[in-house]
Amino acid sequence: MDNLTHSLAGAVLGQMGLKKKTGLGMATLIIAANIPDIDAVTTLLGGVQHLALRRGITHGPIAMLVLPLLLTGIMIWFDRWQTKRGKRPADRLPIHKGWLLALAYIGCLSHPALDWLNSYGIRLLEPFSSQWFYGDSIFIIDIWIWAALIAGVWISRRRETKGTGNWRRPAWISFATVCAYIFANGLITGRAEAETATLLDTKVSAAVAKSPENMVVANPLPLQFWKREILWRNESAYGSGAYDLFGGLVLDEEQRIPDYSRVLEPEIARASDDAAAFLFWSRMPVIKAVGARVTVRDQRFMDPLVGDRFSVRINVRKDRLERPAP
Repeated sequence: MDNLTHSLAGAVLGQMGLKKKTGLGMATLIIAANIPDIDAVTTLLGGVQHLALRRGITHGPIAMLVLPLLLTGIMIWFDRWQTKRGKRPADRLPIHKGWLLALAYIGCLSHPALDWLNSYGIRLLEPFSSQWFYGDSIFIIDIWIWAALIAGVWISRRRETKGTGNWRRPAWISFATVCAYIFANGLITGRAEAETATLLDTKVSAAVAKSPENMVVANPLPLQFWKREILWRNESAYGSGAYDLFGGLVLDEEQRIPDYSRVLEPEIARASDDAAAFLFWSRMPVIKAVGARVTVRDQRFMDPLVGDRFSVRINVRKDRLERPAP
């Protein structure tokens, strides 16, 4: 998810009452909710190599163990540093090391939990396993989640400042609403994928219908959470479609996967660091050749608005394109 969502998630957790457990509680929750994204520095590498580096080691179990410890140490140091300089706010609560560490863990763990929800992918077990995991339930930037979290934080803070009512309640309602929204979107995705799998068995070509390797992804869309972009593929064909919770499912015409795709994939992976990184990250690679120029994209990101950021291009010998698949 985007960093605004992560920050708001940390803020809501704080307004639920956790920030009152220790000094620097709110700051710790918000920073911890974002800290796994320190791997964003890999975007400076250029090209698409960052695709293979992001959402990996800093989102895995070792990072989830170590990062909160480091953050807790930094926050304790910061509090002492301010005290020595006479700059520590008089109204700040005393530091409770145990609660500070607990909040660092809670905030940090919220990050991969949210990142898992979309179709971009996250390697939850890195470095022990490089397997990608996908929730396919929430678009990477969801304004409905923004709205619920912002409302919860704003109303809670307003009540707290004015000293009226239970200031924690709006944050709890916001938290419960977002959880229910996520659960409902998971059900929509599951239904869309199940209906697509059934339709593939009855409506497409015999070659596709008989394939045991059908992969179906119900890709979330921005704004319209009740709709999904349907993506499917197997070893011989791929296609797309649209699902509407209220309007049903429609599949577009299937497209055959060229024989050279399977022949070229290992060669593409060796062609450059960018190509290797892209294929490592890609869940649904699409390889197309025009002359000796080969372009590799991913079905999840074929939209022209983002396609150039999620593609690689290499040159191959023409005879490689004409070679039949084994």
